[in-house]
Amino acid sequence: MPDRSISSHSPLNTAHPRATAARCFLPIALLFLFGLSASPASAQPVRINIEPPGSREFVRDTVGMLTPDDVKQVQEIAGKLLNERAAPIIVVTIDSMAKHGGEGMRIETFARLLFDQWQIGVAAINNQNWNMGILLLVSRDDRKARIELGNGWRHDKDDLAHRIMEEQIIPRFRNGDYPGGIISGVQSLDLMAREMKLPMAYRPWWHYGIAVLAAALLVGTIVSLVRNGSSGWAWVGWGLLFGALGYMLYSVLTSSGRSRGGGGGGFSGGSFGGGFSGGGGATGSW
Repeated sequence: MPDRSISSHSPLNTAHPRATAARCFLPIALLFLFGLSASPASAQPVRINIEPPGSREFVRDTVGMLTPDDVKQVQEIAGKLLNERAAPIIVVTIDSMAKHGGEGMRIETFARLLFDQWQIGVAAINNQNWNMGILLLVSRDDRKARIELGNGWRHDKDDLAHRIMEEQIIPRFRNGDYPGGIISGVQSLDLMAREMKLPMAYRPWWHYGIAVLAAALLVGTIVSLVRNGSSGWAWVGWGLLFGALGYMLYSVLTSSGRSRGGGGGGFSGGSFGGGFSGGGGATGSW
């Protein structure tokens, strides 16, 4: 009879290389999957280490950028806006993001986390989505500022927020006028929330010196024209030029008028009511 015993060299008696590899890989894969499943449970959410102001307070000035009178002014502006529009403006000043749990963060991320952690704004009013909170964050040592808007703004005010940052806040910060930048920012954000025209862009004093010089040259042109008669016509071009500059300056100075006023209201709640970020904003640096 033929020998039916299985040879030690038979494939049935030798483990296939792929099967061996699979058996070795299986424990490693299980450990890897277990690690993945365990990591979310052990991960801790990032928390910004800044205590929020009170329900009807609007300033958390951790580095003393504002005087008591400055804080009072912000309180009056923001308090009235909250009463009439349920749109709180919260001002926060810090020395640096790293000292408050945000080391290595972009200021956009830091502001968003802080906004959501504090739940700035009212999520809904009369069963309608609202979420009109506003955060103005200033990080002094990082030399960065951020306007963060609640989700209810829906990115509709990004352009205006950028103008406020670049025209009202940052130019004053560059001159070392932190209180002036913050107050001007709050005033402009109030106008934005009320659908009113923003004030004219901030200009250093020497801009107005140029305007005065232009006016003086215009007067000199007119005097020269009168004295020299037709020989003074060479000054007409200068007169027209500086006349146009004067008109432009006048237009800018009067452009701070308001287009339409805000209506009244009776909101009596606080600044923190489940609001969350996502409505856009603007970032600036100096």
